[in-house]
Amino acid sequence: MADKTQDIHEADLGTSPSRINDPHIRQEIARAVVWVGVVGAVALAVWIARPLLVIFGAMVFASMIDGGARLLGRALPIARAWRVAIVLAATVAFLAWLGYFAGSTISQEAAQFPEIIERQVGELISWARSQGFEINQPQLQDYLGNIGSGISTVTRALSGLVGGLATIVLILVIGVYVAIDPQLYERGVAWMLPSEKRDRFHVTLARMGKTMRRLMAGRLLGMLVEAVFTYIMLGVVAPMVGIGAVPMAALLAILTGLLAFIPNLGAIISGLLMVLVGFSGGVEMGIYTITVYFFVQNFDGYVIIPMIAKKTVDLAPALVLAFQLIMGILFGILGLFLADPLLAMIKVALERRAEQAHENKREEVATNGA
Repeated sequence: MADKTQDIHEADLGTSPSRINDPHIRQEIARAVVWVGVVGAVALAVWIARPLLVIFGAMVFASMIDGGARLLGRALPIARAWRVAIVLAATVAFLAWLGYFAGSTISQEAAQFPEIIERQVGELISWARSQGFEINQPQLQDYLGNIGSGISTVTRALSGLVGGLATIVLILVIGVYVAIDPQLYERGVAWMLPSEKRDRFHVTLARMGKTMRRLMAGRLLGMLVEAVFTYIMLGVVAPMVGIGAVPMAALLAILTGLLAFIPNLGAIISGLLMVLVGFSGGVEMGIYTITVYFFVQNFDGYVIIPMIAKKTVDLAPALVLAFQLIMGILFGILGLFLADPLLAMIKVALERRAEQAHENKREEVATNGA
């Protein structure tokens, strides 16, 4: 009697509407569940991407402070908190000096800068027309205005939880907290991982931190070199060779140094601005600014960057440029600034994953051989 009841119960289970016996239908349902999961994961990633990017920006800022504190620790054997405070105080003092210098020395030049650029663009359009190119200046301005409006719309739409100023404040505050005691946050993240993966996590994070510090140090060095060389060539060497001082040499040097933080795109923008201002003083000065641009960029590209790249991550320029364009479209200026460090961290993570796979395979071969 009990066996008969069990058979009836199993038969009922087999015909239950909640049970699917057809393997093809089950396979299709499994595929549908996977696709729903993928779509949900993508939607979640888009939703939290902006806050995560802000956190990553704070990590980049923390790595810069950490690099300065470590460098200072070689000369001053004091507590880390004091070294971090000294680095922050020096940074604030430099920015204050830069603001005072810009406000007192080049404020008038900055006011005239847009007018010169607009006039030079008009002359460039007139020259193109004289060469037979059909260019409608009002239509071109409309196109540029539409592009600018579209970019600003995307930037506003993707501003997310915080505005521009609040984003900067968050990056600075989080970065300072992390820089004061980075091991505290490293242990907190490692605690959430399985115990057998914590050692690998610490190794990967240490390599990422070292790479980030050297990458940012190289970036700052490149910014300084480009700014100083640009000012010397435009404001000092140009009068010595009989060309005359290039207008707004100090402003162009500052813009060149700041834009050097963005590889590839920053150099193109600063070069265009330099050449446009140069041709406002005549053809000879314009040709000279082109020479200065190529000299500064080649020196930075063939001397500074290779010297730093040997100790950091050697990224392909085309890959960096493509990633910058993607990040700039998705996240605006913040994504553009953080594209290069983020790509470097992705490469370090992939290299570590490949090393771990190689180690696992070698251990497996050794175990089987034994």
